[in-house]
Amino acid sequence: MNIVILSGKGGTGKTTISTNLALLMKANYIDCDVEEPNGFIFLKPEEIEVENVQIEVPEINSEKCTLCGACVEACQFNALAKGKDQIILFDKLCHSCGACGLACPTGAIEYKKRTTGVIEKGKKNDMILKRGILNIGEPMAVPILKELLSNVPEKGINILDSPPGTSCNVVNTLHYADRAILVTEPTAFGLHDLKMAVELVKTFKIPFGLIINKYDEKNQYLNKYIEDENINLLGNIPYKREIAESYSKGETLLDNEEYRKAFLHIKDKIEEDLI
Repeated sequence: MNIVILSGKGGTGKTTISTNLALLMKANYIDCDVEEPNGFIFLKPEEIEVENVQIEVPEINSEKCTLCGACVEACQFNALAKGKDQIILFDKLCHSCGACGLACPTGAIEYKKRTTGVIEKGKKNDMILKRGILNIGEPMAVPILKELLSNVPEKGINILDSPPGTSCNVVNTLHYADRAILVTEPTAFGLHDLKMAVELVKTFKIPFGLIINKYDEKNQYLNKYIEDENINLLGNIPYKREIAESYSKGETLLDNEEYRKAFLHIKDKIEEDLI
């Protein structure tokens, strides 16, 4: 079963929730935030294996090319442009769709591989840990995500730590979701972006629950929305300065008795309501 943990905005503590739940549930952990994958900082995997992720981009054979421009017209992503004496490729705009090769009347287009990132796979106890890392300067995370999620473990529970927000990267991650857990914080920005995340998982018709991070009993900011939308509240994670300091050092929260109780309650609710 794949449980995607997502948030409408960055900074809510999504990775904190994901890594601690993965440890508590003895679940596999898949870090899908390929632009900033920091879950390994807390889980500290061993025996890491690295695999390159490559995409295909066109290569123009100048001897066969007649500069007709058919490939340029076929490209919907503006990755090709017709110059005075050559076809110019902007390889980072290429989506590897192959339309240019189909459109070329002289067979002047072949394809070469280009590395855009890596997949790292490691272990911690009986857990499998994976993450995708997009190379610096690369604009498209989707090829890394697809490669990362095409081969998740088939047995047990997989915690998928989604990218933040509601972008196409999140949508691609949700395609692999059996269940979803939303993480928010009790602020105006948190509520605004939570509403977008809720609409997104509803669109996919994925059963979901909610965790409120940085919770303060005096702050009832989210209560009305949760009640009006009949959202399944899985639990709250309280905010304390010493816990924020512990997190900043790359430590997990389960060694703290109060926080371990909070996560155990959430684990029980997940098993009762979502699994």
